[in-house]
Formats: sequence, structure tokens, C-alpha cells
Amino acid sequence: MNAGNSRACRRQLPDDQADLVVETFRMLADATRVRVLWALVDRECSVNELAEHVGKPAASVSQHLAKLRMARLVKTRKEGVQVFYRLENDHVRQLLTDAVFNAEHAGPDVPAHHRGDEKLRLLHQEAAEAPARKGLGA
Repeated sequence: MNAGNSRACRRQLPDDQADLVVETFRMLADATRVRVLWALVDRECSVNELAEHVGKPAASVSQHLAKLRMARLVKTRKEGVQVFYRLENDHVRQLLTDAVFNAEHAGPDVPAHHRGDEKLRLLHQEAAEAPARKGLGA
């Protein structure tokens, strides 16, 4: 190690900010919540649409959404009696996308994000259609 290196780590993260980062990662430490967030990357959805998409009961998805909302990872828009969910901001979208891209590197194949735009679009389309092929809805 280079203990005398003048380029030693100097950035410090305040405790309260570190705690918020930990809470964000805690919210991402659940596969259902990750699937819900991933479904919201490019659109907004109702609880029922998300439940069908992830293959879980609406009540369960609603509980996950409440936690994600409290963590300020999603926000809502009400239209009549229906509530639609979307990602809170582009930082959430980027965090989730980076996590998915990082996970793709763990597999043996070429990560999807290293493919061309058209191939990436097709991959997202295939991923969206996969639950329907398994009988879980779109």
C-alpha cells in the first residue's frame, strides 16, 4: 500500500448521507422491488399493471410501492380513482440501470448494454414479453 501517497482518499461522506445511501440500497435488496422499479424505467404503471408484470398479488406490490415511495424512489400521479407510479427522478433510473448493467457482467454472455441500440431495444422487448410466455401476464 502507498500510505504516503499524496493522492490518498480525501472524499468523506457525512453520516446522515451515508445512512440515506444505505437505505436506498436496502430498498434495492429485494428482487420484487427491483423488478417493479425496472418496469418503471421507461413508463408509469398502476399497481395492477405492475402486479401482473412481476407476477405478484396487487396487495404485495402495493406494500412494496409504499416502501419505495417512502424511500423517495417512486412518486405517484392520481387520475380519477387510479394511481400511477413512476420513478422519482433520473438519478433513480440511472442507479437502477447501472445496477442491471453491472449484474449483466456477472454472466458469460456479452452484456446487453454493449450491444447496438436496436439489439438493446429488442432485448427490452423480449424481457417485457417473457412473463407472458411463462403465463404471468405482460
